[in-house]
Amino acid sequence: MIDRHAFTLDANRPAAVAKRHALGQRTARENIADLCDAGSFIEYGQLAVAAQARRRSMEDLIANTPADGMVTGIGAVNGAQCGEEKARTVVMAYDATVLAGTQGARNHAKTDRMLGIALDQQLPVVVLAEGGGGRPGDTDIPVVAGLHVHTFASHAALSGQVPVVGIAAGRCFAGNAALLGCCDAIIATRASNIGMGGPAMIEGGGLGVFKPEQIGPSAVQHANGVIDLLVENEQEAVHAARHYLSFFQGRFSQWTAPDQRTLRAVVPENRLRVYDTRAAMAGLVDEGSLLMLRTGFGAGIHTALARIEGRPVGLIANNPLHLGGAIDAPAADKAARFMQLCNAHGLPLVSLIDTPGFMVGPEVEQTAQVRHVSRLFVTAAHLRVPFFGVVLRKGYGLGAMGMAAGGFHAPVFTIAWPTGEFGAMGLEGAVRLGFRKELEALPEGAERDALFQKLVAKSYANGEAMHMAATLEIDAVIDPAETRAWLARGLASARVGALGARFVDTW
Repeated sequence: MIDRHAFTLDANRPAAVAKRHALGQRTARENIADLCDAGSFIEYGQLAVAAQARRRSMEDLIANTPADGMVTGIGAVNGAQCGEEKARTVVMAYDATVLAGTQGARNHAKTDRMLGIALDQQLPVVVLAEGGGGRPGDTDIPVVAGLHVHTFASHAALSGQVPVVGIAAGRCFAGNAALLGCCDAIIATRASNIGMGGPAMIEGGGLGVFKPEQIGPSAVQHANGVIDLLVENEQEAVHAARHYLSFFQGRFSQWTAPDQRTLRAVVPENRLRVYDTRAAMAGLVDEGSLLMLRTGFGAGIHTALARIEGRPVGLIANNPLHLGGAIDAPAADKAARFMQLCNAHGLPLVSLIDTPGFMVGPEVEQTAQVRHVSRLFVTAAHLRVPFFGVVLRKGYGLGAMGMAAGGFHAPVFTIAWPTGEFGAMGLEGAVRLGFRKELEALPEGAERDALFQKLVAKSYANGEAMHMAATLEIDAVIDPAETRAWLARGLASARVGALGARFVDTW
């Protein structure tokens, strides 16, 4: 037994390991050792070999197809912070040193076994998905197409039930990419290539001859929203996976708060000056906890996981640096899907609002804007988690309502900083439309401009935060330095609703 196990270990496969290291990459077992707490991993199916005994000797299979190209088991992730019970995690790592990390008959069986345990025991799953997809060379099991396997349906069934994280390094094509695409979050290295079909499949379909590096490079997949977290290498990917999983492992007892006084300087005094809402996000949450997601896509809204006094939360924030904070279709998709993620796993949501509304115009409507932005309303209407709204500056129109779970009275509370300003639409646009006759009655020039500015100032005074709170359309106006304290108290007093049918959109 000891000798047979030894064939699967990196120490006894020097040539394969050296080849892997020469590419600047790590082995499957090295990644698992880095992901899991020391000594915590128990391996399932270690003695499997490729189902190719009809064409290869058993000695050959033992030496060259260890574990049938996939290392599976259960280990502890972040056990020191959350305790052993909450740390237990199913880990499945395709081994690119064995038949290019392809999906064989036995590693499909191993995958199905682990997915069943994950669902039954409600364990998170990490999939290291590098590999080339289905393997045509397994001869021992009589199949024609293999389209009856349970792996993909079983993997998809975990969506919304347990956190599922996918890691892509190197080449990840076909079946491997399908598993990756079903994950809640995809972490990928810059050297990764992700595609539903690899070079052989593309060429076989008569679509041309391409190198693997030309198919789904990380720059493309990050910009189009496939990749949630883009990192430099496998080490960073594994550490990012540990960080991501930590938000679903309960509250941390140790945390450090940033200096809250810095929040007073986030929004410029000049209401026409732009600023970065990520400064507000970082300033509100526990130091070192902020994890930005899907940063290459949907630039109009930031999404992130973080903690407030050790409690995990989801953050969404408008981005005034993109379209002035107006919400377009990609931003709405990004935010709605993130709300689904937090809702499925019981994380409260905090929305930092600064938007002139939904993006408008003939070109925008060509993007199916009506359907995309409406996802914000439909998703928010079915949330079971507490939602908190904080208006930093602009709170205009349907876009602001979408950012506030459907309306300013939908959240547990909606508060504003003194810089908050509100209206059914942007002030300047409202004045141009509502006072068109008065403005057009004056000749173009200084007199008309003066009237316009006077009317804008009057509208601003009517819609400023203090007036909104006085009419009870929002709950309070607060010192920005008190925002974290408000959120901490709100989180302590709000509850997560009962579980219902749920899943996390792949998009």
